[in-house]
Amino acid sequence: MPRKLKAAKQTISKQITEYEFMAEPALKSALGYWLDWLKHERRAADNTVSSYARDIEGFLRFLSGHLGFAPGVKDLEYLKPADFRAFLAAEVNSGKSKTTIARKMSTLRTLFRYFDRNAVLSNSAIGAVRTPRIPKSIPKALSVEEALEMVSSADVFATEPWVGKRDRALLMLLYGCGLRIGEALGLNVGDFPSNQEAQEAMTVTGKGNKQRVVPILPAVSKAVAQYVKSSPFPMKPTSPLFLGVRGGRLSSGVAQATVRNLRGFLGLPDTATPHALRHSFATHLLSGGGDLRTIQELLGHASLSTTQRYTDVDEARLQAVYNRTHPRARRRT
Repeated sequence: MPRKLKAAKQTISKQITEYEFMAEPALKSALGYWLDWLKHERRAADNTVSSYARDIEGFLRFLSGHLGFAPGVKDLEYLKPADFRAFLAAEVNSGKSKTTIARKMSTLRTLFRYFDRNAVLSNSAIGAVRTPRIPKSIPKALSVEEALEMVSSADVFATEPWVGKRDRALLMLLYGCGLRIGEALGLNVGDFPSNQEAQEAMTVTGKGNKQRVVPILPAVSKAVAQYVKSSPFPMKPTSPLFLGVRGGRLSSGVAQATVRNLRGFLGLPDTATPHALRHSFATHLLSGGGDLRTIQELLGHASLSTTQRYTDVDEARLQAVYNRTHPRARRRT
């Protein structure tokens, strides 16, 4: 089992155990069933389940101090809107960002909906509490030149030639196919088409275990084939596609460190992350005339509103070009 996945599982187990000190046994048991439901029914990733567990752990710690005792099922059922607002106030006073607070409230709403559906408890008070409004953010995409430069320079810090080919193939997948870093690192050799002569497609498993078909550009296929051929480890169909230097599945931490080194070398901003290559994939498709529905399918977004954020990126880019080049715009500055 990969170290990161094992650590995530240990974190979840540890947090369930810690509920014993912050919740009565019946509530602790119900929370354990909820986390198990998230993992096996909702098919949430281990890191997501661990994040939910941390959010609830923080809420229970607050309640223990707020109520003066470790809460039970009935105590959660009798919570008033004022109790949830007190939690929000405590989070604000501790310096938490609006995004973090909104995420924690979303976790609580998910938990209380689960409890209601499964007849554990029913409390509508949380519905009367308004979640902090999150400032609208625009995905931070790279320019075409920056994205291509990052991909072509992927092997700069490689300790061995095959590692350089691996890093280039990985970044090519992120930018050329719009994959999430977790989706790319979760691929096995058999998931990737072996015929690099034809433009093919592959099936990618994304969030919620949902699958989508993603076309593969010949350049991406060629980069992956060159990496696989150069690997010093056996590359069986069931083997991880991207390997670490010891032969195990490449961790996201190593991939992210590679990108951090690259952006420093290339003078790119801190927003130049592996996920920025996915943003760049979508933004550049839209700029080239791609339609939102197609881009939504390629990215695996459940909602079109998520994909529509990229129209804001394109509008912002057009405005920047206008301000920089139009005579009347230049005259005002």
